Amino acid sequence: MPTKKAKKKTKTSLKKTGATKSSRPAKSGANAKKAAAAGTDPKRVAAILTKLDEAYPDATCELKHDSPFQLLISTILSAQCTDVRVNQVTETLYKKYPTPEAFAHANPSELEQDVRPTGFFRNKTKSIMGASNAILQNFGGQVPRTMEEMLTLPGAARKTANVVLGTAFGIASGVVVDTHVIRISNRLDLTRNEDPKKIEQDLMQVIPKEKWIRFSHQIIWHGRRVCVARKPKCMECNLEKICYSKDKTI
Repeated sequence: MPTKKAKKKTKTSLKKTGATKSSRPAKSGANAKKAAAAGTDPKRVAAILTKLDEAYPDATCELKHDSPFQLLISTILSAQCTDVRVNQVTETLYKKYPTPEAFAHANPSELEQDVRPTGFFRNKTKSIMGASNAILQNFGGQVPRTMEEMLTLPGAARKTANVVLGTAFGIASGVVVDTHVIRISNRLDLTRNEDPKKIEQDLMQVIPKEKWIRFSHQIIWHGRRVCVARKPKCMECNLEKICYSKDKTI
């Protein structure tokens, strides 16, 4: 067992050589593995993007809308709800509430019933009315075109902002991260994070900026059609040969 003198000598020698705890090799293990995904080699990423272009050349947002404002409302309604259901609801919703003014001055109880089929209708009603009021008061009745401004709208987090900015204005402000993107970006080993904000940052590092908008739509389409949560249809997947996910069914 080292004596106090030996311990003191060791500390002194560490100071002389400049060695510190932080300069020692990092520990290996689960934490180290999670730090960076192994599947982000530029050639592999390029191959993934090429395969997505082949499979989904016309991928776009499936929320029906006639204006950036309608897309904003539809995206708010799409939280924890399918696009199909949202489109069913908004088919009559936008006839009843055609403008930001109409939503801002709506009867809350009535609007709640109008959006009830999309789930979480009370919170969504507050967000819709709050966002409509903010657009009228702060942005002259127009949906803002920057991420910073979008994030000031009630109910508009980064996912919603990226959908609206990318689809309505063609502005690549980031990557849309929904449940499909979370699942598939992990399966493809483009990230090893589970937090949406961290996943978006990881994807923005490896996907070229000019591809962010299209990539978001393509991954969402892929998640709905092929790489589903349970029993992904790997036999139908053109990414199968470059995918090494443990969830593969073949």
